[in-house]
Amino acid sequence: MKAESLRINEARLMARLNELAAIGSTADGSCCRLALTDEDKAGRDLVAGWMRELGLEVRVDPIGNIFGRRAGTEDGEPVMTGSHIDTVRTGGRYDGCLGVLGGLEVVQVLNEAGIRTRRPLVVGVFTDEEGARFHPDMCGSLVYAGGLSLEEAYATIGIDGKVLKDELERIGYLGDAPMLLYRPHAFVELHIEQGPVLDIEGITIGAVENLQGISWQEVSITGQSNHAGTTPMRLRHDAGYCAAAIGHFLRALAKEMGGNQVATMGKVDLHPNLINVIAARAKVTVDLRNTDEALLAQAEAKFAAFLQQLAADEGVTIEAKSLARFEPVIFDKGVAALIARTAARLGHSCRPMTSGAGHDAQMMARIASTAMIFVPSVKGISHNPAEHTGPAHLAAGADVLLHTLLELAR
Repeated sequence: MKAESLRINEARLMARLNELAAIGSTADGSCCRLALTDEDKAGRDLVAGWMRELGLEVRVDPIGNIFGRRAGTEDGEPVMTGSHIDTVRTGGRYDGCLGVLGGLEVVQVLNEAGIRTRRPLVVGVFTDEEGARFHPDMCGSLVYAGGLSLEEAYATIGIDGKVLKDELERIGYLGDAPMLLYRPHAFVELHIEQGPVLDIEGITIGAVENLQGISWQEVSITGQSNHAGTTPMRLRHDAGYCAAAIGHFLRALAKEMGGNQVATMGKVDLHPNLINVIAARAKVTVDLRNTDEALLAQAEAKFAAFLQQLAADEGVTIEAKSLARFEPVIFDKGVAALIARTAARLGHSCRPMTSGAGHDAQMMARIASTAMIFVPSVKGISHNPAEHTGPAHLAAGADVLLHTLLELAR
């Protein structure tokens, strides 16, 4: 069979996606496989087993990244694909998993067709992409690309008080392969969009050209607990009010700056969290994103000034701690153009895209020519049990991945 006529097996891709989704499934239809939990281990074991069945050489590095290598006719820098299989607590079945299992489907199609690429192909599963249990997000790919030391990552304490290195060891994925096991010739990640653009516009493929910068902060507010009925409003030092004011400011900031600026207060903790007691303490998380580094820095500066004024006005103490900070990423123009050409050749509509979410590809772009393939998310919903992409779109994305990797590996 000629390489040009190859297509992935949609039913087989869906079967693997469904089998992986069953691990950590919840009553409401979510997938909960937080990084380095027992559920994550079960998912890793399943995927690593599929890799071995496909004849891949499977190795695990010290941060727990899993790599399956298919030999080429020559030994050199491989073409790499992949993503992650860890989820947020209320995750869907496609986020990350499509990029990994799409890569395995590419390998199986090539095996069945008896086609060997000149360059080796590698499918990667990166540790803790979501950052839902251990900060920062994209941890495994960040360490792999040299942006975070192994020692710093190992010392990370999760939301449950567990230490990252201990959990890697506990689940059996504290690997011994060298860090930066493979320096890729190119890296391509297939992913659901997690936004509404492709779905609204009726377009099948997004050729992702860049990715927003991300600033995560944790803001701690210390006020004074007091009686909700007897304390006059003018005499309050209300940490709960300050948390609410932060949420309001973030929305106003995003509207004022416009463009690609987004701002979110995602988590709020109050103490003592009682109906008739003024909150003494509050802790909130803040997520700022922009495609322009200068504008992202401007948003951070405006937020810092607001916190300073809020503390003075309300007689509280406010401390902000950075949880993660990544500059915007511009992907390789040549790889993004190849994705667009491949989609057109296969008969799929395609548009250039910006990613609003963080992905392992943004870390891999530090060490390899990188771009991403997006497929539509129905109504733009993700990190939610309602996350859905139709099988035809999943297959289309995997077909574009197949032929993009073939071209890069020639």
